[in-house]
Amino acid sequence: MSKFNVEEKIEAVIRYQQGSEGVKSIAKSIGVDHTVLLNWIKQYEHHGADAFIKPYTSYTTEFKLDVLNYIKETGTSIRETAAIFNIATHSTIRKWQNSFELHGIDALKPTQKGRSPMKKETNKPQPVEGSDEALRAENERLRMEIAYLKKLQGLNSRKRKVTEQDKAQIIYELRHEYKVIDLVKVTGIARSTYYYWVKQMDRSDKYKEVKELIQKIFDEHQGRYGYRQITLELRNRSFKINHKTVRRLMIEMGLKCLVRMKKYRSYRGRVGKIAPNILERDFKSSKPNEKWVTDVTEFHLHGERLYLSPILDLYNGEIIAYNVEKRPVYPLVSIMLEKAFKRLNEGDTPILHSDQGWHYQMKQYQHALKEHGITQSMSRKGNCLDNAVMENFFGLLKSELLYLKEFESMEHFKVELEKYINYYNHKRIKAKLKGMSPVQYRTHAQVAA
Repeated sequence: MSKFNVEEKIEAVIRYQQGSEGVKSIAKSIGVDHTVLLNWIKQYEHHGADAFIKPYTSYTTEFKLDVLNYIKETGTSIRETAAIFNIATHSTIRKWQNSFELHGIDALKPTQKGRSPMKKETNKPQPVEGSDEALRAENERLRMEIAYLKKLQGLNSRKRKVTEQDKAQIIYELRHEYKVIDLVKVTGIARSTYYYWVKQMDRSDKYKEVKELIQKIFDEHQGRYGYRQITLELRNRSFKINHKTVRRLMIEMGLKCLVRMKKYRSYRGRVGKIAPNILERDFKSSKPNEKWVTDVTEFHLHGERLYLSPILDLYNGEIIAYNVEKRPVYPLVSIMLEKAFKRLNEGDTPILHSDQGWHYQMKQYQHALKEHGITQSMSRKGNCLDNAVMENFFGLLKSELLYLKEFESMEHFKVELEKYINYYNHKRIKAKLKGMSPVQYRTHAQVAA
């Protein structure tokens, strides 16, 4: 491979940045492997033209360890790390990794050339334990730890994960009072990580406004939104940004949505007539009041229980009716039905799908459905996927409400439950609803019609 000067490398990178040519075609036209060009692009992104002006460098053992620790702590790829630390080729880091794994730290020591010089004793004598000097050093260390913990406490008050960027910011703020080499030990990050974030501080953050809006949206929805929903909400607010970028920014900001939990099972055996599975997992609906699904879920709080029975319209995922009771009695379902019947328009004959719970096998329940022209459908025994949409709603409800907040009492939870269902219907946007909430989607469709 022929040697390229600084200007030629920059010219190749700019050709790529202009967007009209791909990496492989540019690399082929100048006669290099595309991986080499990728290195140039990454290095230029991090260091500009200075990345290509590199005198001969003998890397120290400490520097090599910092690089390997950075990969381990951040999970950054070898190619990206090479660009961050301005190392000519990523294969150099691969060699350091292999050497370290096989032979330990001694393998990272630079090889000396020529005659070894006379070594001078440079180790500074440690202060005698109990001496005034040792006590002063210990006092200084404690002061440094307290100063760090105070600033860290301010970050924790925001109720989010403290990132390496946050720690680097604290070190930067304390660098005039204490030595950086001591501060990185207290914070638990590598010096190279600290200097990387310091470099980022010097650059203008092009995502500053987006980050502020992401934090605002995340707080507005009390941590219930993941990166996909936040991407949709950003687009609703005229910010067009790739979902992968939003995900990366949220990781940097320490923002993470909670996981789903399991639901209560109401099956108690056969107590009445079992209806066939008419829905057959066809969860798509072309209009409101065409296909409904229902189920019962249970909440445990402060030694009490509360049961929720909702009906969800598959057209837009809207909860059209629900009822709560302290016991899983039949009125839990019958009162919900009465509310749902009021949503029917003339000519509506929906399918109402449920599991084989005992409520839905009752004669009163089945008679009420027939009176209103509703076709009953039931899941197969023990097959939760037949009612997957309802399962999904209960998972959201529990992860976004029950496991996200603290409640003073069951009555307090009941109030918050009603608020959540209203929020879910009117404000919580969905990707499959084109970034609209269930009510917004239904209203929009009615206006368009």
